[in-house]
Amino acid sequence: MWSVGAFNSITITPLSASFAVNKAPINTPTSLHLHYFSRPLRPLPSFSLSNHSSFGPQLSYKRTVSFRCSAALTPELKNTLDKVVTSHKVVLFMKGTRDFPQCGFSNTVVQILKSLNVPFETINILENELLRQGLKEYSSWPTFPQLYVEGEFFGGCDITVEAYKTGELQELLEKAMCS
Repeated sequence: MWSVGAFNSITITPLSASFAVNKAPINTPTSLHLHYFSRPLRPLPSFSLSNHSSFGPQLSYKRTVSFRCSAALTPELKNTLDKVVTSHKVVLFMKGTRDFPQCGFSNTVVQILKSLNVPFETINILENELLRQGLKEYSSWPTFPQLYVEGEFFGGCDITVEAYKTGELQELLEKAMCS
């Protein structure tokens, strides 16, 4: 069994130890399964390619649905997050703290903000699983860190780095500090 990727995975499962791509005898039943793991509430498709001696290759499509039992973003958590992101000009939800980032991406954004001498608040999302899951729904962004400027979601590490390189981040932060 092989897995590729994090959210969209491909699993190839041979039915016999002698399975080889393009070398399986025509009359030998083989199966190739591709699973695309997606976010909750989306269908989880499964494809099966089968070889039958009398009918030749056939493609069948099965669809299963996964459900989330409850939403992580409760009205109370949403209100709290609204207050947090609007009470400071710059807020970074990150893994770890400003002084001890526990993720390279979080560290990168912290270093950028420090280099710009911008005052910012940090919130360690590793301390609260409900907060971490709720933030993903709140921002519609699946990864961390998450940077908020003047109450608005700005982006994660890649977007912050790119905006820093182009000067867009500096411009936005200067406006935020002046308002």
